[in-house]
Amino acid sequence: MTQTTEQDRVLIFDTTLRDGEQSPGATMTLAEKLEIAEMLDAMGVDIIEAGFPIASEGDFEAVSKIAAQARNAVICGLARAKSADIERCWEAVKHAKRPRIHTFIGTSPLHRAIPNLDQDQMAEVIHDSVTLARNLCDNVQWSPMDATRTEEDYLKRVIEIAIKAGATTINIPDTVGYTAPRESADLIRMLIESVPGADEVVFATHCHNDLGMATANSLAAVEAGARQVECTINGLGERAGNTALEEVVMALKVRNDIMPYATGVDSRKIMQISRRVAAVSGFAVQYNKAIVGKNAFAHESGIHQDGMLKNAETFEIMRPEDVGLSETSLVMGKHSGRAALRAKLKDLGFELGDNQLKDVFVRFKELADRKKEVFDEDLVAMMADSASTQGSAIQVKFLRVICGTEAPQSADLTLTIEGEDKQVTMQGDGPIDAVFNAIKALVPHPDAKLALYQVHAVTEGTDAQATVSVRLEENGKVSSAQASDTDTVVASAKAYVSALNRLVLRREKSTHAQMDAAAG
Repeated sequence: MTQTTEQDRVLIFDTTLRDGEQSPGATMTLAEKLEIAEMLDAMGVDIIEAGFPIASEGDFEAVSKIAAQARNAVICGLARAKSADIERCWEAVKHAKRPRIHTFIGTSPLHRAIPNLDQDQMAEVIHDSVTLARNLCDNVQWSPMDATRTEEDYLKRVIEIAIKAGATTINIPDTVGYTAPRESADLIRMLIESVPGADEVVFATHCHNDLGMATANSLAAVEAGARQVECTINGLGERAGNTALEEVVMALKVRNDIMPYATGVDSRKIMQISRRVAAVSGFAVQYNKAIVGKNAFAHESGIHQDGMLKNAETFEIMRPEDVGLSETSLVMGKHSGRAALRAKLKDLGFELGDNQLKDVFVRFKELADRKKEVFDEDLVAMMADSASTQGSAIQVKFLRVICGTEAPQSADLTLTIEGEDKQVTMQGDGPIDAVFNAIKALVPHPDAKLALYQVHAVTEGTDAQATVSVRLEENGKVSSAQASDTDTVVASAKAYVSALNRLVLRREKSTHAQMDAAAG
């Protein structure tokens, strides 16, 4: 496959469900993974890396079910250069309409030292693992992990081996976010021009954002001949994250004059999936995040506002509707009916069935009774909050906090735990501390520490909803969650309980994995 064709189609490879989920605390449930995969498929993502099948039974099940439900996208699983990994990966993806095995091994001197292999030994492992993958699947991607810190001659040698063994995509990962745009482009160009057989495969780029250059590095690689970009929604990923899908797609769309490359992604679906990923991962999108941040289309200075009123292009290079934002930011209230709510939520990217609408309408009315006006942001927060509590083992049923000018404060809390109501009254140094102490009393978790507590208002005004982010850390495992309410204390309780639910889920996964390992 040549690297430069007509309008140079760039494949979008989304790894939100694999690399993105490796962000500390970003574990998603099976239902959430299936939902995100369906949204990625619907928006036109070419390849979905659904998980790491051998990592756990939960990962295997998720990849298998995503493979079975996918309509258009290639479904890919990740595998180390080991027979057991590759065979397990194939078992998970083989029922997809378009399956792919992605196998990798670290090729830099630092990574070769981990399995203690010399260059020749590693070359043999690469040949054997790619050959096995290709014998199982005709769509094989191979990655030399830490490629940007691998010796050029050795990198060319092992890429040639992988191509001869049957790899159809060669991915060049900047695993630690080390490279820079010019270097990224030079590397891709050199490999395409000098590796035998390079014109028969697709070259891909996979960049991390440790130095804040992931998107720039990816776009530079595309200009040099890469025709697949690996990325995640909201730039989610380990450490500082990955290349952000929304940034790549909109950069190629807005600056098509200097980067004449096309993707198959429907950019109008970007905001919907961005919000959903933020909700299920517990990782809020920073306000000034490119494309999907709250302030990305906000204008406060007088000069900017005046220019926007006269001509939106004065200070906006994209239209809000191009990424799925509605032009208006109002007008719902306590007199609005079901039909209006359904229409508004549809504009915001939420398609609801009749039963789901019935439940959401009750929550909307409760919110509208507490707020004079319900903004788009309020509805998005409400939907995220509703999804995060649905089907949870632990839920907040009742909360009453008594505050005064003298400490301690007290919290009267009732939690529904596995269908059973449990109540306790606890004191604390402030209302939030009292609430968290009450949760700890009802659901003991002595090894878990509160690593982050953050509050921000969804909209303006004294009746604004507060969105609270909570991050718990237990034995090196991190669990994050968000919740919204017009009462900051209630939002805090919901967020803490949601993070606790995720922590319990992680424990169960870990226990099952240990049992499986012991049985094996």
